[in-house]
Amino acid sequence: MTSMPALSLAAVPGRRSATLQLAKEIENRGFSGIYCPSFGDGLALCEAIALVTDHIPFGTSITPIYLRHPQDFAQTAAFIHEVSEGRFRFGIGVSHLPAMERLGVKPGKPLSDMRNFVQQLQSVARTGEMPPLVLATLRHRMIELAEEIGQGMVFANGARSHMPASLSGLQLETRSNEKFFIGNMIPTCISDDESAAMAVNRRTLTGYAMLPNYRNYWKEAGYEEEMEAVESALERGATDAVGDCLSDRWLSDTTLFGSAKKVRAGIEAWFDSGIKTPIIVPSSASGGQMKAFEEFFSIWS
Repeated sequence: MTSMPALSLAAVPGRRSATLQLAKEIENRGFSGIYCPSFGDGLALCEAIALVTDHIPFGTSITPIYLRHPQDFAQTAAFIHEVSEGRFRFGIGVSHLPAMERLGVKPGKPLSDMRNFVQQLQSVARTGEMPPLVLATLRHRMIELAEEIGQGMVFANGARSHMPASLSGLQLETRSNEKFFIGNMIPTCISDDESAAMAVNRRTLTGYAMLPNYRNYWKEAGYEEEMEAVESALERGATDAVGDCLSDRWLSDTTLFGSAKKVRAGIEAWFDSGIKTPIIVPSSASGGQMKAFEEFFSIWS
């Protein structure tokens, strides 16, 4: 393999210091980046990573734009960008309506909200240089907006077979620009017990299948039957049946699972699909976060 993937890293209470040690190990092992989800305050983790690492690129993947005022975001993002000497990418997204409603947030229209947020972010005075902005994307209109106003784009749980179609709307100059970030977060479980690894990934993505925006994307990607079955289950109130609606074909297209050899081949296939930076989200069939990273590190030895 000619390129190394990046890794998704979150800090949970009680293991935050251990997570920073893990970030240093990820850097020392030569992975291409560290990207932090909103869970556990990804921006705070990025600030710490800036101070404990030396050369690895890192960023948020992603920070919901509604959770702070743009001025606060701008000051924090510019600070991290400066102290990391330009290694930080600020990944931003509109998140999901149910998640925002639980926080009492009432989002507007995703495209206009994102455009307005970026304009406000860039208009904040006395911040210093801002980091590259990476927009969370799934479908074509947000991809087009990322090309227009951002310096990159990142999918989460994208379908590998559909990626060439998703990226086809980008200008060739954009796709070939090394500075334009194109990433995808990929749930990954390594185990010789392939059925156990599949079960882990299926549980991980079941919650996403309950979200309308993801179902619309996966229908576009060729999984109409699976998503219509999910919708039927939800209409019946049978949320425990959603996972059963998700086919093995769909799971193989959106996640990585199985033996070390199979997972490494899958990562290479993600590079071939047009994703410049596959972002591995490790899970384990036999342990927690630290066990998952241990299993992932082992396939590169």
